Amino acid sequence: MTTTRRGLLAGSAAVVVGAALDTPTAQAHTAGSSAPKPTVVLVHGAFADASGWNGVASRLIRDGYPLIAPPNPLRGVASDSAYLATVLATLSGPLVLVAHSYGGIVVTNAATGNPNVKALVYVDAFVPDQGETLQGLQTKYPGSRINETALDFRPHGEGLLDAYIKKEYFHDVFAADLPRSATDLMWAGQRPADTRALGEPSGPPAWKTIPSWYLVGRDDQVLPPAAQRFMAHRAGAHTYEIDASHVAMISQPTATAALIKRAAR
Repeated sequence: MTTTRRGLLAGSAAVVVGAALDTPTAQAHTAGSSAPKPTVVLVHGAFADASGWNGVASRLIRDGYPLIAPPNPLRGVASDSAYLATVLATLSGPLVLVAHSYGGIVVTNAATGNPNVKALVYVDAFVPDQGETLQGLQTKYPGSRINETALDFRPHGEGLLDAYIKKEYFHDVFAADLPRSATDLMWAGQRPADTRALGEPSGPPAWKTIPSWYLVGRDDQVLPPAAQRFMAHRAGAHTYEIDASHVAMISQPTATAALIKRAAR
């Protein structure tokens, strides 16, 4: 079990997590190492797609990390996890799985039993224990503004509903630290989640046997920071905090990439 490092940036400190994580000494150590870098697998969450990782991915590619950002189907916990597990089975060598939001449930299940997965990185993400649900964790602490009022529901089959965030809520709730010009595009292209995923229980968690890292967005209006801290602490994750919305990987790509590189080392 890894040692939790909650409160590294506690209080009203400026956002310096990138500098704290990506020091010249650490960079030199990586550059001088003969060991191949692990493949980084970037998994997006609901109301988003893999393009949300572009800022992070470009930094990792620049630093020589092989990576893949597969689509998350957003059809349900078991089916999405099974899909990702099949993707992981095609990859050789050590893997670092990085998840945002709902993607955290998916990697927690998909990585279980895969000996190639060496680290899990959660960014504003769900880290469930066995039997827990997305809805249960999201409402465990007050503060989430994702509710029926903020969502549109559209059928995608008999008795099946997809959930979308309404335009009037998208910026303030999902990504308040991004310009509206950006969030208008994100809203228009958002990928919905099947509502059945909200209550679907999670399986045996990979974090019980795989070291984990966590980046808490202090200004998250989707997944309350208190819930993030609870899950990170329970998983024994190396935990860092940053002044960011629910999309820390978009608004703070340098800090997010730095945390991934630390986990990869």
